[in-house]
Amino acid sequence: MAFLSLKHIHKSYHLNGEPDFKVLKGIDLDFNKGEFVSILGESGGGKTTLMNIIGGLDSNYSGDVYLNGKSLKHDTTKQLDNYRRQTIGFVFQNFHLIGHLTVLDNVMVSLEMTNLSHRKQVKRAKELLDRVGLKEHIHKYPNQLSGGQQQRVAIARALASDPSVIIADEPTGALDATNTDEILKLLDSIAQEGKLVITVTHSQKVADYGTRIVHMQDGVIDSDKRIKEPYKANNSRLVASKPLSFGNTIKMTLKQMKYNLGRNILITIGGAIGIFSVILMLGLGNGVKGYMNHEIFSQANPSAIQVQKNKGSLNDNDFKRLKNVKGVEKVEKVVDTDGTVQNGKQNLKENLMTYSSVFKDSNIKAGHKPGNNEIIISKDVASKLNKKHPYDIVGKTYQVKVMGVNKQHQPVTMLKSLKVSGVMGTGNMFFNTTGTISTNYNTANQMYQSHHLTAQSPYYVAKSSGDISNVSPVQDRITSLKTGKKQTYAAQGIGTMAKTLNTYVNVAVDILASIAAISLLVSAIMIIVVMYISVSERTKEIGILRALGVTKHNVRLLFISESFFLGLFSAIFAEIIAFLVQGGINGAFNGMIHYNIANISMSNAIFGLAVAIIINILAALIPAAKGARLDPVESMSK
Repeated sequence: MAFLSLKHIHKSYHLNGEPDFKVLKGIDLDFNKGEFVSILGESGGGKTTLMNIIGGLDSNYSGDVYLNGKSLKHDTTKQLDNYRRQTIGFVFQNFHLIGHLTVLDNVMVSLEMTNLSHRKQVKRAKELLDRVGLKEHIHKYPNQLSGGQQQRVAIARALASDPSVIIADEPTGALDATNTDEILKLLDSIAQEGKLVITVTHSQKVADYGTRIVHMQDGVIDSDKRIKEPYKANNSRLVASKPLSFGNTIKMTLKQMKYNLGRNILITIGGAIGIFSVILMLGLGNGVKGYMNHEIFSQANPSAIQVQKNKGSLNDNDFKRLKNVKGVEKVEKVVDTDGTVQNGKQNLKENLMTYSSVFKDSNIKAGHKPGNNEIIISKDVASKLNKKHPYDIVGKTYQVKVMGVNKQHQPVTMLKSLKVSGVMGTGNMFFNTTGTISTNYNTANQMYQSHHLTAQSPYYVAKSSGDISNVSPVQDRITSLKTGKKQTYAAQGIGTMAKTLNTYVNVAVDILASIAAISLLVSAIMIIVVMYISVSERTKEIGILRALGVTKHNVRLLFISESFFLGLFSAIFAEIIAFLVQGGINGAFNGMIHYNIANISMSNAIFGLAVAIIINILAALIPAAKGARLDPVESMSK
């Protein structure tokens, strides 16, 4: 049984609107290891087509090809990939080396699809290059070599995976006489090692160098002549083949990207613009929200809820009812009116409210919160009383005047001497005041009672228990209380107010980020174009890789991984620039507001990274699929 057999091979090309063009018209041939067979004939006789069928590059034919008695006709694409990878070694007329790989790396492509360790792969590649006389050129690129040297690299690559069959298509067609002799000697030495060597040639000199000449004329075999005895067959193999691994595919991608470093840097910068814009917008949103919350929460307690009655005045029953609401820690009555601080001829009319949970003790800059017959004053008011040393008013006593109305609707002046217990940092933003004076409820109530008046509470302050997240549920429970079928209370809290403001900021930031994200769409279009250009530029490389046994999956991964790295590098570059710009913005504004107005969080950075990678991968899917579908024969002819 022959090692390789061709039975009744017919091949036609289907031309639009034309009769089928018959290239091969019934080829029957047997080949065995140790033979150096030359398929001789004029151009257009079908030699190259026959070579492609033998090499597993063309499966669209009638008839059958047998390897050790097993038909290849119905093999799947993956099986044909495996057949080329472990059985066939190609030597092409135009060398078909991969331009962005060094001489050593070109040979390594085939070795990376073997079970050898990386160290042994490198060792074998160097041994083969030494064998073909290129030991001193392993780190050069193909364009730095002569034609004869490039053909020797192609032969070393063909031998790398230790295939049983070497197919050489016009191996000396582009060489001078000296290089032709050297290449023929190399091919003959390969046949002497027991491999099957098949050359396709139109040169009688090349054909005479082998052990057998098969002559083709017009798609048929018109002679088959043995001119030498074949060499002894060798059935042993040095290495076993396997598909190109994920890691080796990634390494191949990185080598290609390094080769086109300048262009890839520009693509990275272009892709980074959109990511930078989105990340910076999100960081500014975080900073603005943080600054607002800081300013609000530094002046008032976020767990305090202001409760008013929708109809009528608050009374003791309301007080008891609110105390029983789940999540309410305590309820405080409040007096909120106008008051006047008298200091000699100076009369300062300010807002007076009773000290409650709305105030934050941490906002007291000097002294302490007010006890009975004491008052605490905001720094704004203290500065009016003592411009140079506002904190020195702590411990001093001032007359405080409050106006009330009796049952006859007549104005009543209430005057009381109160000692300053402390100075607050600012007024209370929650109640929209700039200057504030505050006493405790007992003191205010006594002022009213001493004039037979009742202190009215326009609202109660309900303090929620637990953390800030408990405020909204407590507020909802309060507003859900009803008298009959009607809602009894209205409630607002600084935590809820801040939440509402944050919502507005989020909407604004989302809009700005969406506008910035338009550049991401532009980036996606750019990547699609770049990937299509890359597929077009690497069409021949794709054909070469497929001929060497690289799978369609590996080809897809080459382009998807390239796009992945472009997205990754774009995101990293964008985030570096974003953090640098953030530092500049914060440095510019910190002196004015003493707060970092830009705050890019880790989640923002991760989001930017993920978006960049996902967009790039999605943009590469269609071009990568196109590259994987390319026909290897047509690709190498580009």
